Amino acid sequence: MALPRLTVHGSTALVTGAAGGMGEHIARGLARRGCDVVLVDVLAEGLERVAESIRAESPAVTVTTDVVDLSDRSATEALGRRVATDHPDLNLLFNNAGVALGGRLNDVDLADIDWLLEINLLVPIRLTRALLPLMLGNGEGQVVNTSSLFGLIGPPGQSAYSTSKFGLRGFSESLRSELEAEGQPVGVTSVHPGGI
Repeated sequence: MALPRLTVHGSTALVTGAAGGMGEHIARGLARRGCDVVLVDVLAEGLERVAESIRAESPAVTVTTDVVDLSDRSATEALGRRVATDHPDLNLLFNNAGVALGGRLNDVDLADIDWLLEINLLVPIRLTRALLPLMLGNGEGQVVNTSSLFGLIGPPGQSAYSTSKFGLRGFSESLRSELEAEGQPVGVTSVHPGGI
C-alpha cells in the first residue's frame, strides 16, 4: 500500500536537537513550507535564538520550544506526554538529537556509553512509541530518524557511536516493515549523513 501524500504545509512537526546544526535547518525548512514546529533541545539559549529567528522569518507558523535534557529518561517520557496533549495534530517527528563519543571500547567509560545510547538510540524509540499512536490516529505521518554514515560502517574508535547509529537504522527499518505490513499511513525514514 502506498502511503498517503503528506503535505508539509499545515502540518505540525517535532524536531529534537533544534538549537543548531541539522535540527535548526530542518526546523527552518519546515517553517518556510508552512509547518508549525515544536523545537526541543537542552540548550535553552540556542533554542530561543532559533525560535525567534524562525518566528521572524515565518510569522504565519506557530513555533513552540521545550528545553529538555534528553539524557534524562523521565524528562523524555514527560516530553512525549506533553507533545501528545498539546499538539494532537502532530504528524511529523524528526528524531534528530544526537551526541558523539570517540575512543576505543576499553578507553571509554561505561557511563558515557550509557549516556550516548540513551540520547542516540533510546530517545528516538521512546518518542516514536509515545507519538506514533497520535500520527496513526491522524491518518498520516512520517518519522525521520537521523542515523549516520557510521550507522552503515563501523570504523575504529567509534564502537559506541556506531552501535547507537546501527541500532537506530535497525529500529527504523523494522518499524517501517511493521507499518507497511499493517498498511498503516505512517512512513519511517532513516537518514545517514556524513560529517556535518
